[in-house]
Amino acid sequence: MERAVIRIRMSTADAHYGGNLVDGARMLQIFGDIATELLIRNDGDEGLFAGYEKVTFHAPVYAGEYIEAEGKIINVGNTSRKMTFEAKKIIIPRPDINDSAAEVLIEPILVCSATGTCVTPKDKQRYSKT
Repeated sequence: MERAVIRIRMSTADAHYGGNLVDGARMLQIFGDIATELLIRNDGDEGLFAGYEKVTFHAPVYAGEYIEAEGKIINVGNTSRKMTFEAKKIIIPRPDINDSAAEVLIEPILVCSATGTCVTPKDKQRYSKT
């Protein structure tokens, strides 16, 4: 099945709350970008996100952290594509050391997971499935 990965640094513009906490909706925006890529790879069209069946926030995300998000198509229907998503923090800033120190996490931290369904109308599917 198709798979896509995005790696992105959270900026202060992503921080929505005190203490540079990033809004959880930012993870869903990233998952939406991954879903679009997966649909383009699978169908040759951006398709539409129909909805999430489940979203779980596991850990907070802060400005300055690097997030790696991955999505996979786990089921292909006539027009629907069921997907799973995970976002993990992989690099964190270390202001306790100095103002530009950062550290790659040996064990990435799961921050968000989700399951969702996208739809590509039949007339927009450009790649034949055999």
